[in-house]
Amino acid sequence: MNPKRLTFENRSGLELAAHLYLPADQKPKFFALFAHCFTCSKNFSAVTRICTALSQNGIAALSFDFTGLGMSEGEFAESSFTSNVSDLLDAAAFLEKEYDAPKMLIGHSLGGAAVLYAAAEIENVQAVVTIGAPATPSHVRHLFKDSVEEIEEKGVAKVSIGGRPFQISKSFVDDLEQKPLAIFLKKLRKSLLIIHSPQDEIVEVSNAAEIYNAAHHPKSFISLDGATHLISNPQDSEYIAEVIGSWSKRYVLVEEEKEPNDTRGNQVFVRLSGEKYTTEVMTPNHHLIADEPLDVGGEDLGPNPYDLLMASLGSCTAMTLKMYAERKKWPLEQVSVFLNHEKVHLADSENPEDQSAKVSQFTRIIEIEGDLDSEQRQKLLEISNKCPVHRTLQEEIIIQTMLAK
Repeated sequence: MNPKRLTFENRSGLELAAHLYLPADQKPKFFALFAHCFTCSKNFSAVTRICTALSQNGIAALSFDFTGLGMSEGEFAESSFTSNVSDLLDAAAFLEKEYDAPKMLIGHSLGGAAVLYAAAEIENVQAVVTIGAPATPSHVRHLFKDSVEEIEEKGVAKVSIGGRPFQISKSFVDDLEQKPLAIFLKKLRKSLLIIHSPQDEIVEVSNAAEIYNAAHHPKSFISLDGATHLISNPQDSEYIAEVIGSWSKRYVLVEEEKEPNDTRGNQVFVRLSGEKYTTEVMTPNHHLIADEPLDVGGEDLGPNPYDLLMASLGSCTAMTLKMYAERKKWPLEQVSVFLNHEKVHLADSENPEDQSAKVSQFTRIIEIEGDLDSEQRQKLLEISNKCPVHRTLQEEIIIQTMLAK
């Protein structure tokens, strides 16, 4: 099941917890490194959704908890923005040693500022993506402005950010003040994608304009209209991943080696991907997603299993009618198939109240377009019942199930 749980050691000897999201075929286009927001962790919903969607787009993504956050060792109060950047560099070194050097850095909020600093020090990084990032790291001071006086006096204070308590040290605050990002960006020579919501109330969209104006080309801006700073809408996370995937095709150079997916010698390979029911479906040459709807606890990122079963019947029906019409040289222009599934009682059922006496019924409505007479249309209706999937569903079916060795 995605993600793969990993740990690595940073330069201070602390063990940091990480998640690696791999494409189902285990052959990523390239590796990306994700830096979460100041008050988040690798388990934050937006992080997991974006990384999962990236893996489904063929991009392997590593997310990890910074020092003192989530499951990583250390004390957050003893960390700093500079140490966060160091953690990023150590994560990149871990990826390069164990898998492959990251070609892209992605950062959300303060993590976006961190990846901009780290990118210059990671040779293999070709592209950087920021999501709701501040133009200056010191921007996050306003999140704990009521405690700044206590921090200055005592050297540390407990503050509540997003409903979670944190120990913020004076050295952390001072470190934020000493990072002139605008000046640093003029030296950055990496492709840059800036994603920001105009309605972001934590980091105003004007920050995106500052970053854009300070950076060199190639640079791109995507307005994430209507999104919150924490990207609470799952559809926004999925959109971000799709945009990154499309954008990377232009700005991340990878070897174009189209190889068959690794289905381990089988016709179809299926695996869970994510924390809920999202499932990746692989054939040797294709990749699709199945899921359950939101009302039963899924993410609704793809059709459910019965939708896929009906899609199989519908697509087979359309293809069969097309093939038959071509052989007959009939002017068939289009075939549309509408399908529904329900459990019904047989007309001669002896126990109509018994739920176990119900059977599956597929209703198939076929719409045919073309200059065809009524006899030809009736023949095509007859042929639809002879499509291979239809015949398979009506056969006696044997399903053998065993555990993999």
